[in-house]
Amino acid sequence: MTPTTFETWFPTQCPGLALSGAAAVLKLAAEDATVPFIARYRKEQTGNLDEVAIQHVLDAKERWDDLLRRQAFIVEEIERQKKLTPELKETILATFDRARLEDLYLPFKSKRKSRATLAREAGIEPLADWVWNCGHGTDKPLEGQTLELWAFTFRNEEAGFKDLEAVLTGALDILTERLAELADLRQLVRDAYFQKGVLRARKGEKAKPHSKYETYFEYSEKVPALMKPEHSHRYLAVRRGWMEGELALTMGGTTDDSDFEARSLAPFEAAALTVPDSPGADLLRKAARAALKGHVVPSIENEVHKALKDVADVAAITVFADNVRQLLLASPYGPKAVVGVDPGVRTGCKLAVVNAAGQFIASTTIKLRTDEEKEAAKKLLAEMLAKTEIRAIAVGNGTAGRETQAFLSAAVKELGQAVPVVMVSEAGASVYSASAVAREEFPEVDVSMRGAISIARRLQDPLAELVKIDPKSIGVGQYQHDVSQSWLKRSLDQVVERCVNQVGVDLNTASTHLLAHVSGLGPALAKAIVERRATGGLFRTRQQLLEIGRFTKKTFEQAAGFLRIPGGDHPLDNTAVHPERYALIEGLATRLGKAVGDLLGPGAESVKAEADIREELGHYTFDDVVRELASPGRDPRDAFVPFEYREDVHEVKDLKPGMVCPGIVTNVTNFGAFVDVGVHQDGLVHVSQMAGRFVKDPRGVIKPGDRVQARVLAVDLDKKQISLSLKPEPKPRLPRPARPARKPAPAKPAPERAKAPAPRPEPRRPSRPPAAPSKPSRPAPPARPAKPVFNNPFAVLAQLKKPGQR
Repeated sequence: MTPTTFETWFPTQCPGLALSGAAAVLKLAAEDATVPFIARYRKEQTGNLDEVAIQHVLDAKERWDDLLRRQAFIVEEIERQKKLTPELKETILATFDRARLEDLYLPFKSKRKSRATLAREAGIEPLADWVWNCGHGTDKPLEGQTLELWAFTFRNEEAGFKDLEAVLTGALDILTERLAELADLRQLVRDAYFQKGVLRARKGEKAKPHSKYETYFEYSEKVPALMKPEHSHRYLAVRRGWMEGELALTMGGTTDDSDFEARSLAPFEAAALTVPDSPGADLLRKAARAALKGHVVPSIENEVHKALKDVADVAAITVFADNVRQLLLASPYGPKAVVGVDPGVRTGCKLAVVNAAGQFIASTTIKLRTDEEKEAAKKLLAEMLAKTEIRAIAVGNGTAGRETQAFLSAAVKELGQAVPVVMVSEAGASVYSASAVAREEFPEVDVSMRGAISIARRLQDPLAELVKIDPKSIGVGQYQHDVSQSWLKRSLDQVVERCVNQVGVDLNTASTHLLAHVSGLGPALAKAIVERRATGGLFRTRQQLLEIGRFTKKTFEQAAGFLRIPGGDHPLDNTAVHPERYALIEGLATRLGKAVGDLLGPGAESVKAEADIREELGHYTFDDVVRELASPGRDPRDAFVPFEYREDVHEVKDLKPGMVCPGIVTNVTNFGAFVDVGVHQDGLVHVSQMAGRFVKDPRGVIKPGDRVQARVLAVDLDKKQISLSLKPEPKPRLPRPARPARKPAPAKPAPERAKAPAPRPEPRRPSRPPAAPSKPSRPAPPARPAKPVFNNPFAVLAQLKKPGQR
């Protein structure tokens, strides 16, 4: 058998990824290269693998190393027990399926004291061995040696086995455990449950009236179907209902598979007994059933639950991570003065002014409950717009946000100002306001006013502001509290890192929180950069980073390409061109008789024709360099475009079926998307209502932040549920115009008939004998009226048949 290596195992884990690219990733990672650096600046070595593929390679290598460590531990543990055989060692080292590996280790695994353990300690194992050997023909009972007589001799009153029944029970426990630990039998049950098992849910003891789990009170679904990521959210739903006591879960075969249990039991009985008339045969059969039902099935069911949970976790975390990524990469309004508004009903709306650099300038409060308060708010707004260079007003989309936005929009129009009033998601803003980060930034500012500042900054640059908040607090996932929190945190941290490095960071304006996510940096170096900026002034070149203590050449290699210096001394410092390529570009500029700055913008066209540069850099890197030279300092995010809701829609009761409303997608799940149409309650677009075609994955059609025109299907005011559709509105079918009656054709004169010849006399036929008198025939039943046929093509075909045809 060919030994399994990482090279032969990897394609089974990451099909479609080239092994050469994976090897390059692992080599670079061993040299402390980060994922963003490998993806951006080592494309030639990896074959242009992106961050997600690179992370898959690293995760696969981590799983491989974990398997090797587990194999080594199991071998060492069994060897310590002096039970390791060469065959068992070879089997363990050749097993790379984690479940199978644990099955092999199970008989040797240290266990807490079970009933079988107590029976062994009482000296009953020789009886169990005798029963087992007789049942398999390797031993025969002596004359007159019955199970009962032989078992009676194993009584041990001190250990609690004082009579025959207790001794037989102890032997049964030992035999049951022995059968339950046979790896091949466990694998048969595992295959049955994973391939043909069914998960069932029914109403639980703690079910509530009008429960949100009503759809699962009578529910069943095959395990293979639930193992598909697009269906896995249903498992998280029933699992939550199960944990809350509103649902009860069971597993088994399908309703039409009555042999499901029998198929699983037969191998256990075959393994337990080969001599049907041996003493203890009934005990062995009983042990087989107990092993299956009492040990193996519960264990395999736990495995199925864990596998379903893992698949569901990965799917839910992927959805959450994609949604967070879209929010982080939302269009920035840019470095312009903005007023942030944190709406409030009772305490009033908090207004905070931030300048183009995002610095807090001033704050105030307005109230909008009475006409007098609204007039005072208009005057304050007029003064604010007249005295400052405010370019936009950002309103949080929380309670009273829609009403506040409508009032401010009307007020701005009344004042004749062209200042957009934009609704901004305030998800997680309250978390930021009370955080240590906010207290450090604004120690003297009220908590609610910090929220207004954050809302203003979110409009200016969503990425720079949202990195200060735990991504889990943004709340754009499904079942985020039910999934593995360690997996979720790791995945979201990776998303934040990718987004920050994809956009790039201004070295002279970025906060410590933003810098901490730059490739190769971290909180400590980010803080050191900000301190150096405060004491030594703004950075003029990337090379000045090496003047910072603990900023090594390796750190510079990993980080420099993601840090920008607009207006710096070197033109390339405001691009994503890595400093390791400066010499090549400077040499090209010299050869062309130009300055490096002349190669930027339109000058990049002259670089495209340099075949020798393409050959030296490689195809992928050359294209990246040309792109950066053509658009220095470019922001990969989309340009900002203001958005407006319908002016006649403010609350759920304003929505009517058939109404078309502009909306913003706030969340995408496996079963659909949620859309904010400006009524404080997101509407659901089910996956079946996303397009005029079949949609398997909603994320392939829509993403958070998308602006859509949603048609209202239904509104439930009691439950505050809104059903929306993105399908094109069906066109009404027009009635077919009646066909005009045909005019009768004009009669043609009949032609003159020729005279027919006289008929010939027929020859006489021989006469037949008279027929026997027949019975009087029954009267024919009355003819039934023909039923009208609707949309039946076969009826048309029937009319075309000629009489006498079949």
